[in-house]
Amino acid sequence: MERSSFEVIRRLVQQESAIVLREGKEYLVEARLGPLCKQEGFPSIEALVNALKTRRRVLSGKIVEALTTNETSFFRDIHPFDTMRESVLPELIEARKSVRALDIWCGASSSGQEPVSLGIMIREHFPELADWRIRIVSTDISKEMVARCQSGLYSQLEVARGLPAKLQAKYFRKEGTRWRVIDDVMRLLEYKQMNLAAPFPVMPPKDVIFLRNVLIYFEPRVKAKILQNVHRILKPDGTLFLGTAESTLGLCDGFSPCSYDSTTCYRRAG
Repeated sequence: MERSSFEVIRRLVQQESAIVLREGKEYLVEARLGPLCKQEGFPSIEALVNALKTRRRVLSGKIVEALTTNETSFFRDIHPFDTMRESVLPELIEARKSVRALDIWCGASSSGQEPVSLGIMIREHFPELADWRIRIVSTDISKEMVARCQSGLYSQLEVARGLPAKLQAKYFRKEGTRWRVIDDVMRLLEYKQMNLAAPFPVMPPKDVIFLRNVLIYFEPRVKAKILQNVHRILKPDGTLFLGTAESTLGLCDGFSPCSYDSTTCYRRAG
C-alpha cells in the first residue's frame, strides 16, 4: 500500500471515529481493507482510495466499519468477570434489593461476546435475579456489528473461544453450522449503535460500565472527553471496568481505582 493511501485512510478514520491509526499500522489497514476491495470490485487499496473522491458518502462508512471492528471472545481476560461474580454483583444486589433493578452498559462491544458473557454469568450464578429488571445495553460504532449482535448467532470457532463446553450446551442452540444464544439470555440484552467520540445520547445512570480495550485507540483529549461522559452516567456506587492497559490517571480526576485481587476497576471519587 502506498504511503499516500495510508494517510488518506488514517485521516478519514480519525475524522469519522476519532480513532488514531498510528505509524506501523499499515499491515492492519491492508488486512482489513483487502476483503472490502474484493467485495466492492477494486483491484487495490489505491483504487479504493481514488474512488473516495466520487463515492465518499458510500465508501467512507464501509472503510470505517472495516477498521473499527476489533477482536473479542467470550469471557475475555477472565479476571473482570470473576470480580463481577465474586464481588461487584453481590454488593450491588444488596444495595439494589429495594428497587430490584440493574443497569449495565458494555461500550465498544464489537461482535457482542462481552455482553453475552455477562448475561450467561447472571443466569448461571445469580438465580435470585430471575425476577429483577436486568438491562445490559451493548453499543458499538459499527452498524454491521450491532445487527449481527441482534441476531444472537455465532460461529463454531467463536463459541470455542473462551466459552466452556458446559455453558455452550446450556446457553446456546445449534442452528446449522452456527450457534444461537438462548432467549432467556437474549432478553437481558439491548444493542445500539453509538460513537464514543461523539456527544453521548441521553442514557439512564449505570450500575456497571464495561469500557475495555477501546480507549487505547484514542488520543488523550478524546479519552478525557469519553471518561468525563462516563463519569456523568455512572451511579455514585457504580463500577467502571477498563482494559488492563488502560487507566483514568491523568485523564479524569473524577475516578478512584479500586482493587479486587487481579482486577483494578474504578469508582467515582469521593
